[in-house]
Amino acid sequence: MDIRRVFLSIVLSFIILFGYQYFFVKPVAQKNQQPQAQQQQRSVSPAGQKEQAGKQFQPQKSLKSAPAPAPAPVPEPQPTVPTIAVDPDARNIAIETPLYTAVIAEQGGGFKHFILKKYSTELDRASGNMELVPDTGLNELPIMFSLQNSIGNDLPVFQADKEKINMGGGADAQTLTMKAVFPSGLILTRTLTFHADSYIVDLNYQVSNTGTEPVQISPTLSLNSTPFAHGSGTSRYLFRGPAAYVNEKLIEIKPKKLTDGPQVLQGNISWTGYEDNYFINAVIPLTKGSHMVTIGGSESRVRTVVSEGIVSVQPKSAATYAYKMYFGPKKLSILKTVDHNLAKAINFGWFDVLAKPMLWLLNFLNSYIGNYGIAIIIVTILIKLAFWPITQKGMKSMKNMQKLQPKVAKLKEKYKDDPAKMNQEMMALYKTYKVNPVGGCLPMVIQIPFFFALYRVLMAAIELRHAPFMLWINDLSAPDRLMVGFDIPYIHGIPVLTLLMGASMYLQQKMTPTTADPTQAKVMQFLPVVFTFMFINFASGLVLYWFVNNLLSILQQQLINRQVKA
Repeated sequence: MDIRRVFLSIVLSFIILFGYQYFFVKPVAQKNQQPQAQQQQRSVSPAGQKEQAGKQFQPQKSLKSAPAPAPAPVPEPQPTVPTIAVDPDARNIAIETPLYTAVIAEQGGGFKHFILKKYSTELDRASGNMELVPDTGLNELPIMFSLQNSIGNDLPVFQADKEKINMGGGADAQTLTMKAVFPSGLILTRTLTFHADSYIVDLNYQVSNTGTEPVQISPTLSLNSTPFAHGSGTSRYLFRGPAAYVNEKLIEIKPKKLTDGPQVLQGNISWTGYEDNYFINAVIPLTKGSHMVTIGGSESRVRTVVSEGIVSVQPKSAATYAYKMYFGPKKLSILKTVDHNLAKAINFGWFDVLAKPMLWLLNFLNSYIGNYGIAIIIVTILIKLAFWPITQKGMKSMKNMQKLQPKVAKLKEKYKDDPAKMNQEMMALYKTYKVNPVGGCLPMVIQIPFFFALYRVLMAAIELRHAPFMLWINDLSAPDRLMVGFDIPYIHGIPVLTLLMGASMYLQQKMTPTTADPTQAKVMQFLPVVFTFMFINFASGLVLYWFVNNLLSILQQQLINRQVKA
């Protein structure tokens, strides 16, 4: 095997990984937008809203099917949508917990605001706390429950049993009950339970038929979502859009795909919602049986509709539907306590089995040190120590290979017209001097999965969001920039850590033995420059890892060079 080809293939794999994300993955717009066409399609009630949803999200493509009977699709809408009439007497119910502040509208029952107290929008605390639900209009609010065939043309006005809930006094949980009465004789009772120590809100809906005739309903819960507006240094490289966990499988739908038509998910729905790198709004259906989720919209606005199917409510009887909603951070330790497979929203891809232990180790070290930057350095050292013996053998093999280059060159010249004989003689030469031609590359190949796993963790972990390290590095999830008092085009500051990483890579390359011919060696000299440019917009936590790893490799190579005399 040609060692140069092996090494070049490894280098190219790194370039493809970083180059694709740097040059081809476009930044996602941070500002929420609302197309005029969607503004014109606003519905007027939970029934009208779901009827409109039927038109906007009429099932066209099924992503997953199940043998269980599927709920009926959302009905077709009316051709025109009346303008919503705002009830001046409807109140806004304020919810205050240690973790968040929320506002619920009595008209329609949707959430007008949901603000996280422990997370700021930008690094600067003056930017305000993180808002997961911007107020975009009564009939476009998330968490609205519709009976479809039973509600008139106006959003129902619920009567809440409280004007506000404040859980700052030490209460573990409090309940808000809201009731809406319809001319058909149906009473919709909505019970929300808030917890002081959790982002979970328990939702219970009871549909009571007080009339003398059966009433057919098609219950649906809608979740309207817009991109979260916050400063995330690496958010443009990772997924943002609707997602669901269906039939024990995570499905993430790119918002651009919604322009081809609504997407339908069917079967055992553990949860469905909208997520980005660091936050998620999710709905968890608790009613037994199969559900259908219809997702449609655009990149700027996504509507998710959970359908319970068609149900006939008999006179003097009631039907109940239960859900949980989670609006909060994508933090693994928190999502695991929620259960219902919500922790699957944190997706490290193929390297999940390695990435999650590394994330646990980072959190463990930070709990004692109080600095994620130092935790990254320690994890880098531990990984390097774990692979030190095999890296040592690989480096020695590379050094020995370099010593044999004059003999290899003579063999190539002697048997240049007989490749088969040349390879035979070269293998004999390697055997005589006990040198493995790929011994220098194999340790690198073994370490690649661990690098990618840590790479995923440092790019996606919310723990690093706005986490300071030292000096000018005050956000390990954002690119490294040292501001110098004037604007620098494109980069806006000096990427000091990135430049140090590039310099260390260049020094490491100069110290590392090479068996490449002069032309290849000159090409390889440009790799540190290429990597430096690619790392400019990467999270400073990832650059810190790479820089420390380079320093440790330089130290190890220095020790090898002393042991193996040229």
